[in-house]
Amino acid sequence: MVVRPGGAMATRPLHFIFIADCSGSMASDGKIQALNRAVREALPHMQQAADENPNAEVLVRCLKFSSGAQWHVSAPTPVQQFQWTDVSAVGVTDMGKALALVADQMRIPPMSDRALPPVLVLISDGQPTDDFSGGLKALLDQPWGKRAVRIAISIGADADDEVLQKFIGHAELKPLQANSPEQLVNQIKWATTAAVRAVSQPKLPGDDRGAHDRVTEPGDAGPIIVSPGPPPGDDDDVW
Repeated sequence: MVVRPGGAMATRPLHFIFIADCSGSMASDGKIQALNRAVREALPHMQQAADENPNAEVLVRCLKFSSGAQWHVSAPTPVQQFQWTDVSAVGVTDMGKALALVADQMRIPPMSDRALPPVLVLISDGQPTDDFSGGLKALLDQPWGKRAVRIAISIGADADDEVLQKFIGHAELKPLQANSPEQLVNQIKWATTAAVRAVSQPKLPGDDRGAHDRVTEPGDAGPIIVSPGPPPGDDDDVW
């Protein structure tokens, strides 16, 4: 066993937030059922990624939006204890309200100044029906909102990829495309593991990873990005 000078590295909180579109359009073609299945199947992979990075305490919660926005799981829950309760679909697409609620949680406090960069995963199949720009501005006005790893998953042909790209905020990282239930499972698995690994693994001397394969430290200038996600795969498109 390697003993670190000065003792073990202190555990730092890593907040992971699902931002899930639960509007009425998600009720069509089994999208909401596929979302529920995808998160449940991704959780063991996310837990494994957290186990591999003991210096990070991965805390998970979920916000859902349709006609308005509300916390589906409001308390930051250790990933090993997190359980998914299925969401249902009805209403419009108040994405701006969802981002404004997330922005409130990116302040210091409740966020700690010693936290790892949070991971925000926005999942949507449609277009915002409220003030998306205002919600995004509120999020980016918060230091942790600006530094967050922001990932978007685009479900089906009707998703507004331009809006999702604005949420991501980096030309190098595109919305992950999901045009079938299997593709959605694969993209959520990637989003729940790759970002956790990237954020929680510090860059070591001699590490030759590029800018897309690591994250900056909280004090570094500029926002944080991770490697582009996997291609959607060869499944037949159904959405």
